[in-house]
Parts: sequence; structure tokens; C-alpha cells
Amino acid sequence: MTRHTMLVPESSESEDMGSPMLSDDEFKERLGDPNANRQNGVWLFHPRAETPKRIIGPPATITPFSAPALLTPNPDRAWESLGRVMLNRENLAGNGLFLNAAQNAVTAQFDILRTRMLQAMAERGWRRIAITSPTHGCGKSLVAANLAFALARLPSCRSVLIDLELRHPDLADTLGIEAGSLRDYLTGGELMETHLRRFGPNLALALNGEPCADAAETLLNPRLDETLRRLQTDLDPAVILMDLPHALGNDDVISMLPRVDAVLLVADATRTTADDIRACERLFEDRVPLLGVVLNRAHDPVARRYRYRKT
Repeated sequence: MTRHTMLVPESSESEDMGSPMLSDDEFKERLGDPNANRQNGVWLFHPRAETPKRIIGPPATITPFSAPALLTPNPDRAWESLGRVMLNRENLAGNGLFLNAAQNAVTAQFDILRTRMLQAMAERGWRRIAITSPTHGCGKSLVAANLAFALARLPSCRSVLIDLELRHPDLADTLGIEAGSLRDYLTGGELMETHLRRFGPNLALALNGEPCADAAETLLNPRLDETLRRLQTDLDPAVILMDLPHALGNDDVISMLPRVDAVLLVADATRTTADDIRACERLFEDRVPLLGVVLNRAHDPVARRYRYRKT
């Protein structure tokens, strides 16, 4: 074990190291009253401030939330946001479409159809009208377009024409307008302003330029409901015309029936049979009202008139 030698100064006098140790009684006397109030901590700069008393006043008034003005639908601004399209009157006439009433006597028939349709819609609060035919090639797209132009001749009537013939689209070509696929817009992938086009001040066109392989699935997509709802809210049109595929042969029309208010059926006088009409009536029964039947390509002046059926 290592030994250490303690060196101390050589002095005979002892140093004063302070007062001797206090007894217990003397220590308690120095501390004073143990029950006296003392601060709980040490404050180096300022004494601890007392906690202010909470003031309880009347309850606050909460203003109900209201959406900003920019979120409020503004149909006028929405219509102005749509890109404008110009149509060639001569080319349209060559395809059996007429912008002005003076171009062809057939426009008078579409004006009558327009007026009776608007009256029936006003009585029932309808907005969405589907246009279909029993089979392919009955001219339903021409009827839909001419009816849309008849509506556009009413300055106070805003209308929308939607091409839902997704399998075999031809309305865009007939109108002479380049259009992309309508599928992304229908399923919520595109904004209205990027796809819809405006002809004149009061007709909007939603056209399809590419065949859609999953047409039925697209029309069954739940997002289509939201797309139609937003279109109706944003543009606030009096009429939404939907050019649907033919009713017999696939389920495209059945997919859309819950989303429309009524159906206008286009028959071809040269090919549509009475059985075809009855088959369509059974298809629509208990699903959607049949607004009327338009007889197309009828050479007999009497047969050329359409039958209008109130529901």
C-alpha cells in the first residue's frame, strides 16, 4: 500500500476556521418558524409575479361559415370560360344539319318538337333528355344535333349536347369539330373547361372523338354522376341533351336510364319495325318516361310527323 505523508505548516498557533458547529436547537432557531410561507424557487432577477385571476365573460359569438364568393356557382362566368367553336353552315347543311330556320323547312318540325318538349319539361321539372333509337343507323345523332340547334335559336335558353355514343362516335365529325376522348372528362379526369366547347352564347358541346372500349363500364362509373351534377350546377342549363347509343343490343342505354329524366326515341321509317318500338317501350317501362317518338326518313308528308306522347 502506498503511504502519503501529510505536510502541515510549522506553526504553534491554530488558525480560526469559523464558528464551532451549531447544536440542533440552535440550528432550528436560525431557520425560524418551519410553517412560515417560503418561495418554492429562486428568482434571480425579478420576484415571481402572482398568477392573474381568470376573467369569465359572456360567450363568444360564432359567425356561421359561408363559402367564399369564388366558390359560389356563377353560370355566366362558367359559360364564358368555355372555348368558342365556329361551325361551317354549308358543311352542316350538307350533312343534314341546319343552324337557321330559313335554311330548310325541316327546321320548323324541330322547332315544334323543341317547344313541346320544353313545355313537358317545365311541367315536370325535367332537365336531362336522352335521345336514342332501337338500332344503329336510325339518325338519332342528326335529330339530337338539329334539336340542339333549335334550342340555341331561343336566346334565353341555355342547353348542352353531350355525345355519349362512346362505341361509335360520329357527332364530332358530322359537326366538323376535332375532339379527343370524352372518357376522362366523364370519369372526373378532366375539367369541364378543357373539353367542352361553346357555340354561340347558349349552346355547349361535349363531343367524343375516340371510340371507347369500355363504354358500358364508363357509363356505369359512379364518378359520372358527380360529373353530370357539377355540369348542371356550374352551367345551369335549361336542357341537357344526351346522344346515347341505340337501345337494343347492349347495356349502354340501360346504364344511363337512372341518370336521365325522359327519353326521346328516334325511329327509321325505312327499317324500324313495330316490334323494335315495343321492345324499347318495355325497356323504358318502370325506368324512365318515354317523351315521344320521332319518325325519321319518312317520305310520306303525313308519316314525317313525329308522334308526341305525354307521360
